[in-house]
Amino acid sequence: MSVRHLNALQALDLAVRLGSLKAAAEVLSISPAAVGQRIKTLEDYLGVELLVRARTGLRPSRELSGAIEHLNLAFAELAKASNVLEMQRENEIHIAADTDWISLWLLPKLPDFQSKFPNVKFCLNGEGDIQTRIGRADCEIRFCAPEAIASQDVLFHDYLVVIASPENERRIMALPADQRLEGFPLLHLDFYRNDPNAVTWPAWVNQHGFRGEAPERGIRFRRIEPAIEAVVANAGCVISGITMLKDHIEFGKLALPLATKGGRWTEYAFCADFRQAVASKPAIRQFRKWLLEKAEDSREWARDFSTSRPD
Repeated sequence: MSVRHLNALQALDLAVRLGSLKAAAEVLSISPAAVGQRIKTLEDYLGVELLVRARTGLRPSRELSGAIEHLNLAFAELAKASNVLEMQRENEIHIAADTDWISLWLLPKLPDFQSKFPNVKFCLNGEGDIQTRIGRADCEIRFCAPEAIASQDVLFHDYLVVIASPENERRIMALPADQRLEGFPLLHLDFYRNDPNAVTWPAWVNQHGFRGEAPERGIRFRRIEPAIEAVVANAGCVISGITMLKDHIEFGKLALPLATKGGRWTEYAFCADFRQAVASKPAIRQFRKWLLEKAEDSREWARDFSTSRPD
């Protein structure tokens, strides 16, 4: 079998052990559809069905049942081998993280860490100075629900406000105070949709005004970065968190055209989960300390825009 089939076997093992494609996808930092495609590729190669759906989740098919114990043992042995080799990876850090967090928050700051620790090499979601490897990442960054926050390092909550380009800010502020969003395209960001404090355009307009027609209309975005790119291109205004947008705002690429005191803090937070097996490695300790310091800087910066503080 090829490396592609090894990746498919890993996806299959995780899907069976965790009971769903979604759970396997979270571990692998890929989409559930990608997990399903890997398994489908393996099924096509072997010519048999490998998974069936049950009320309790996914379970191995009859054809897979005889091999599942060997599969579990194989990946357990691979995990042991990986742990043995950790000593040879003292200066490597593998991170699995939310794509927007990496692009908007980590990458602009990472040169600061690398200037202090130039020998440390990174793999970010499978890309970087070193190749990806089988098994859990050293550090996982997720936008976590409140019930998951207690067991992880909280980096920051996000502060949701109206964001526009500088050009659209000038146009908005030239209109009468009660009509400042009238006629402007509204972009809808679904990234925060599961957060109890997330605010939609209809709810925001109902509370603050500035517009009378069709606040529910407009292009929808699942991720933050594409929505921000659209705002920078003068395609419209969006309600988004600002904590990851410090550079965009301070360098004048984005503007906050309306009162930021009316924003909301998310209940969800970006959190870091460091793998216990590598927590004592010098590179990991250095990165964790740096990460928490930078996160505190981001929290303090965002708090300046709000009259309230997140928990």
